[in-house]
Amino acid sequence: MSVSSRRFSSRVDHIAGESVDAWKIHYAARQAERRGEDVIVLSVGDPDFATPAPIVRTAIEALERGDTHYSDILGRPALREAIAREHNRRSGMNVGPENVIIASGAQNALFATALCLFGPGDEVIVPEPMYLTYPATIGASGATLVPVAMPAAGGLRPDIAAIAAAVTPRTRAIALANPNNPTGMVLTREEADAIAAIAIHNDLWVISDEVYGTLVFDREHITLAALPGMAERTVTVDSLSKSHAMTGWRVGWLVAPPDLIGHVANLDLCMLYGLPGFVQEAALVAVEDSAAVTEAMRLIYRRRRDLVVAGLEGIDGIRCLTPEAGMFCLLDVRDTGLSALDFAWGLFRETGVSVLDAAPFGPSAAGFVRLAFTIGDEQLAEACVRIAGYVTRLMRRNDIEG
Repeated sequence: MSVSSRRFSSRVDHIAGESVDAWKIHYAARQAERRGEDVIVLSVGDPDFATPAPIVRTAIEALERGDTHYSDILGRPALREAIAREHNRRSGMNVGPENVIIASGAQNALFATALCLFGPGDEVIVPEPMYLTYPATIGASGATLVPVAMPAAGGLRPDIAAIAAAVTPRTRAIALANPNNPTGMVLTREEADAIAAIAIHNDLWVISDEVYGTLVFDREHITLAALPGMAERTVTVDSLSKSHAMTGWRVGWLVAPPDLIGHVANLDLCMLYGLPGFVQEAALVAVEDSAAVTEAMRLIYRRRRDLVVAGLEGIDGIRCLTPEAGMFCLLDVRDTGLSALDFAWGLFRETGVSVLDAAPFGPSAAGFVRLAFTIGDEQLAEACVRIAGYVTRLMRRNDIEG
């Protein structure tokens, strides 16, 4: 076969585009970091601290015991039981291990859910800003993602009337992250109840991405599946990546009705054939000690959130939106006169601080950049000083040119 006659599937082409291009500044920052340049990377949600030592020791001991063979497709029973208990503790539900399947990270769990629930002609409503990979995840199933704006003028909160108006006879589900990435928004009780009412009235699935659910600062986190009438129609996605500083371990899971779990298991049989046993043993320790670990990390992120908000407060030209959860905040840079993309690249080239243009998260985030508070306090404070200095110089130049 000649090179010119080779053909590739067009499916992968659908996941390229703006959401992939958004990461170019992060890749540039990492390359500069490796060259030893003075950079501060705020462009990715990867915790700066190591996975807790007991979790790491458990994995090492399991490896030394020879736990390197095929594992259970659904996940080891003990781990699924522990996840069910922890889910019940946090939500007040009463699910069992038959409601749980282990996946290789939350993204794989979302991808498997989409492939098992949707097909060509289906529509999935997603409030935006949304996480970058949602369009590709849903689009891979053949379904159409229907974005519903959470406008900046409304504080980037769900527009319940707009969500209800977006429902058509083709709608199969509402998918959302609670807490949201990139906004850090957490659903209020009224918002959660309203979304549940729409789903029940129209007989829709709800996919609830709750990977930041333990990192909530200012209000109660509500598990949508725990609301009346929602358990049988909700898929809850969770992981250890953010809550336990285990991004590289790739441990995620679904909590869902058992019949859907069976479909996902059939898919995982072909895609993953089970998560490595030594990783599951480490994950079991993480889940069983979840309350203590996640509370410690929540307090760290809340302190860092407060540091960033205070460090960027009162600077002419920018406005920091205070996140209610997670490890990110959005910075409104529209008054600088630059697009968010130009602002991000200008900031990086002039100060070495990397942030992400938030527009690829959805049109509602146009004019915002996302920064991660996943580094130590001293370096984070320095980043705020550099951002403030850059904005001050930028606004001064604007005044001169104006």
